[in-house]
Amino acid sequence: MSKLPLLSLFLAASLQILFLHPAEAFAPSFSGSTSSNRISLFAGKTFDRKCSVLFMHNKKKSSNKSAATSKGFASAAASVISRNDNFPYAGSIRPGVQSPQRVVVDEKITLPDYALDGRPKKGSSSPLLPWVIEVKTAEEIEKMRASGKLAREVLDLAGRAVEPGVTTDEIDTLVHEAIVAAGAYPSPLNYHGFPKSCCTSVNEVICHGIPDDRALEQGDIVNIDITVYLDGYHGDCSEMFVVGGDPDPKAKALLQATYDCWIKACQYVQPGRDYKELGAIMEDHVTPLGFSTVRNFCGHGIGSVFHTTPNILHYRNNEPNGQMAAGHTFTIEPMICEESAKVLNWPDDWTATTADGGRSAQFEHTLLVTPDGVEALTAKNENSLLQFWEKESTVYKGFFLGTSEAAKMRADEINSKIL
Repeated sequence: MSKLPLLSLFLAASLQILFLHPAEAFAPSFSGSTSSNRISLFAGKTFDRKCSVLFMHNKKKSSNKSAATSKGFASAAASVISRNDNFPYAGSIRPGVQSPQRVVVDEKITLPDYALDGRPKKGSSSPLLPWVIEVKTAEEIEKMRASGKLAREVLDLAGRAVEPGVTTDEIDTLVHEAIVAAGAYPSPLNYHGFPKSCCTSVNEVICHGIPDDRALEQGDIVNIDITVYLDGYHGDCSEMFVVGGDPDPKAKALLQATYDCWIKACQYVQPGRDYKELGAIMEDHVTPLGFSTVRNFCGHGIGSVFHTTPNILHYRNNEPNGQMAAGHTFTIEPMICEESAKVLNWPDDWTATTADGGRSAQFEHTLLVTPDGVEALTAKNENSLLQFWEKESTVYKGFFLGTSEAAKMRADEINSKIL
């Protein structure tokens, strides 16, 4: 195919960017065939294999719900998620009972534009090309530092609550109350109708797990994904936690591989480099170890808009997603699987699990490109939990704060105390 028709097709496409909501038509039909040649990337973004072009859609075409039918604030009674006995759940995790959706009523808290009706508006109509990336001002960067710092503190708080017998709904309550007490809004809450204030993804759940009444069990691995909206800016991070603190050997290997590939990608970031190169770094690290990387969801730009350009694909690709420049802020968040990375989307329109029931792991930072490297705006601090993968990593030992001179100096100071 010639480049000109391809470019014309690309420029004509609607590039409305609404992420996080589960992607369209990826789950295979139960006959074993896929419904199309399109695969979903992150929240409504799909990649067309035929055209090698990234398209972005504002909602699932096949979904029974939309932003227009969002429950909003909030259900009056607990919602029992009915188990569809005919649905082929892949592993041991099943949907449980959700408590009522919470309401943020503090007038002092700045609400994102989707808080009341579930419909993100800012940035949703901008026809951004994937290589057009916002450069933050000094004032915006300081606000993002504050939101990133709070997101980290809340994630650390949630991680300390992980133990056998604790429900993911109890963790969500803790998260919600901590964010609101800090004068911020929990970004996931009512984003395209998402019913909770954080995501809790256990074992085979890849991402977007909805907190409910299931109690965590010894040996579970759980990703807690926290995003806060503080003073008009989002800070986004996630981390893995082992329930009971004693992973089995395969879980330990999966967690270490996921962490190491993520840190390798973070270390690559500096002005002038292509975003597309990040995917190969991660895939090339995990594949020889027997693991696979999810292609259905990707990292994203972030700022006053929850999800925007650049698109960070976690696998080898040649997509024109732009070059890194000082002032860019975005997330890297690889989802790595024990075996197959094929995705099964639950009927709740949010929960994504591995199709084979194998476990999945993920880590995430909000990153800032600096003139001399990168800084993790959601980096750990002296009070954060030191996990085994940080102690045993052959890529980077201790807490990774970035590669800029300022970040390295701060990391040296902290790591000298914790290692």
